[in-house]
Amino acid sequence: MAEQDDIRAMAQRFFDAIEAGDIETMQGSFNPDAEIWHNTDELIVTPAQTAATLTGMVARIKDREYADRRLTTFPGGFVQQHVLKGVRVHDEGPVRLPCAIICKVANGKITRLDEYFDSAHVAEFRKFANA
Repeated sequence: MAEQDDIRAMAQRFFDAIEAGDIETMQGSFNPDAEIWHNTDELIVTPAQTAATLTGMVARIKDREYADRRLTTFPGGFVQQHVLKGVRVHDEGPVRLPCAIICKVANGKITRLDEYFDSAHVAEFRKFANA
């Protein structure tokens, strides 16, 4: 049960850090050789690449919130479903991105993260990425 509590606390810190724009804490939640996979492009990226992407998101989206969090832990990992909400900086437009994340965890660090988004929501979310 202690492992599950530790995983739950780590997952909470991970998503809280992204909400707060604390990319250093978010990146520190990963094992250095962790794999991050996205269903929308089927690519595996590194923690550093993920940090760069999220740095851009933090710059463009304010009032970030992982709403409706549903976190389930299991031995060696967790699943979280949530809706990422925020406001575009350039035009104050709202954004909403439902998501499911599955993570493997070892020694208190994420070793693999699989991210599942609906592609239509991703297109809307990224529509003004270069604004």
